[in-house]
Amino acid sequence: MGNYEPRLKKLYREQVAPEMFKEFGYTSVMQTPRLKKIVVSMGVGEALQNKKLLDAAIEDLTTITGQKAVKTKAKKSIANFKIRTGQEIGAKVTLRGAMMYEFLDRLVNAALPRVKDFRGVSQNAFDGRGNYAMGITEQIIFPEIDFDKIERVAGLNIVIVTSARTDAEAKAFLAKFGMPFRK
Repeated sequence: MGNYEPRLKKLYREQVAPEMFKEFGYTSVMQTPRLKKIVVSMGVGEALQNKKLLDAAIEDLTTITGQKAVKTKAKKSIANFKIRTGQEIGAKVTLRGAMMYEFLDRLVNAALPRVKDFRGVSQNAFDGRGNYAMGITEQIIFPEIDFDKIERVAGLNIVIVTSARTDAEAKAFLAKFGMPFRK
């Protein structure tokens, strides 16, 4: 890998950071928003009855992100859902560095355009601290997933963590990366 640099990282360095610096009038280069990490997770509640579904979810997440997924355990017992503390009920991957930029590139340019009746992602999914969370209803929108080999169609959650201080900064930041926000 040596001197390889992801396309979006180069775009950030050459275009996005200078534009954000001018647009928001920062006094230091360190104030410009950066991508910190991207967390991709999948809840598999049915894994309590069928352990194969959890393994399939881990396999799907690993294929989508290119990084091994880890099992997540229930933090609390919930009687209505028949869940006990410590039971494995999901999977997640935390992406940083080059893998994070590559995943964002694939998400924005390859996966989201494949969503049926796609009109853009919600503008209201920011958390107030400059982080963006979105849900995807089908993991099959990613070109890496072979439709014939999936156990079941499942949704996944994607959280994009930035160093932006406000939602407006984060929205402008992600829009410069090509995130298709709904008008």
